[in-house]
Amino acid sequence: MYQKILIVCIGNICRSPTAERLLQQKMPHLQVSSAGLRALAGKDADLQAIRTALRRGVVIAGHTARQLTAAMCEEADLILVMEPWHIDGVADVLPAARSKTMLFGQWLPKKSIPDPYGQTDEVFETVYRQIDDAAEQWAFKLMVRP
Repeated sequence: MYQKILIVCIGNICRSPTAERLLQQKMPHLQVSSAGLRALAGKDADLQAIRTALRRGVVIAGHTARQLTAAMCEEADLILVMEPWHIDGVADVLPAARSKTMLFGQWLPKKSIPDPYGQTDEVFETVYRQIDDAAEQWAFKLMVRP
């Protein structure tokens, strides 16, 4: 059973913090965290990402970007990434982690969730909806059944 889920993107300031908070909301019994392949370590979540999430009652303010490490990969039961090439990025950090790394958008028609960084509010809205849909799908798939 998955208890510790790690969500990974590039900078850990837009997609993964949003996904982390949404999945935490939907599955509060799990430990959900996030990190970036090329994290802007120590940087706050992106202001557009914060505003987009806040419009829906999701707080990502207070998030601080973290660089992905082998220890984080080792500790996680499941690693969820935003784009197919991120799987290779995770495997570069810890080769054994490849077997437990999947796409966050695995259950969506478009499996990749694009990086909205530096884009318009409309792009952030679209990406937020994709992340929310993906989190909903993962919550359903990970639901503990008696």
